[in-house]
Amino acid sequence: MSSQELILVLETSSRLGSVALALGREILAQITFTAPMRHSAEIFDAITELMHRFDRKPAKINNIYISIGPGSFTGLRIAVTIAKAMHLANRLRIVTVDTLDVIAENAPSQGPTRPVQKIATILDAKRNQFYIAAYQRPNNTTSEIPSWQKIIPDSLMTAREFLDQFADPTNPIALLGDGLLYHKEKFQSPGTRILHEKYWSPQAAKVHALGRQLALAKKFADPLKLIPTYIRRPEAEEKWRQR
Repeated sequence: MSSQELILVLETSSRLGSVALALGREILAQITFTAPMRHSAEIFDAITELMHRFDRKPAKINNIYISIGPGSFTGLRIAVTIAKAMHLANRLRIVTVDTLDVIAENAPSQGPTRPVQKIATILDAKRNQFYIAAYQRPNNTTSEIPSWQKIIPDSLMTAREFLDQFADPTNPIALLGDGLLYHKEKFQSPGTRILHEKYWSPQAAKVHALGRQLALAKKFADPLKLIPTYIRRPEAEEKWRQR
């Protein structure tokens, strides 16, 4: 894989989206949208600004990395649609990265009073449920991405179900993710530690870091089969099926 490959990176799975442009392993720049849920309004302007800033043409993009979910149904569809359209136009390769893994990469190795060894990433799935995955710090930690070993796969559960299974006062689990924004109190217990809000939102730069490792391993997505990771159906579809 060339160190000069031009990579477009999209993170639209959560409240505050972002776009990045990278050259190989180097992030050239990232643009974070100006407000929550501005994905459709700002994503194309952000891409255009990055291409102009670095004097690049869309036809020269080699790969596109996207956050594939779980997360916002609308946001995920935006990224998948753009990735498919760009593949059809220029045959670029697509890399998909799990959103909860992206959030996990925000977690610091050291908390205010103790090292962070175990974490859970949390996104709001609505209807009193949450997308949650759990991770631990590998014993042979290096500076390479990923920094965390996934011990519980992406799951759909309530806050109470999570606390019953994972909250341990003798070894508290650190929590992060935008799902805490309006529901932090539901996850507060002697067995949890809630990390600072600055760690909660997934970032395009982290999508790039994880996506590059997949690209180096030649783990590219099949554009014809590419769909977001929803875990469950969108609410509108569930209601239609119940009629």
